[in-house]
Amino acid sequence: MYTSGNSQVTFEVKGWKVKPLICYDLRFPLWCYNRQEADLMVFVANWPESRIIHWDVLLQARAIENQAFVIGVNRLGSDGTGKAHNGHSAIVGPYGNYVTGPLTKAGVSHARLDPSEISRYRAMFHLLDEERMKSE
Repeated sequence: MYTSGNSQVTFEVKGWKVKPLICYDLRFPLWCYNRQEADLMVFVANWPESRIIHWDVLLQARAIENQAFVIGVNRLGSDGTGKAHNGHSAIVGPYGNYVTGPLTKAGVSHARLDPSEISRYRAMFHLLDEERMKSE
């Protein structure tokens, strides 16, 4: 369950450090920055079709810069104002590659995610250790 607030949460599930985020958070790289070294970031969204290119690109950007898997879950159909939503739910790997999706129909994605993919990427590029990325 999501509740409003100004703090972030990271929790562990079966050895994976998970960071839940919501729709608009995706637009703010510093808010999403992976200080807790989460392995998996999950965005639940209500992203409209008119800006779906932003959704697709930002999911990939957050995965690359945070060196983590990203799951983006977006709605389908029309909202109460008639605004269209076309899904594009996806799982993105730490290199920015689509593991599944983007889906444009209702359904469930299944994927086996390999945590060693994250460690290999983090060993090659020490982005999360960069001094310039640490908050003051």
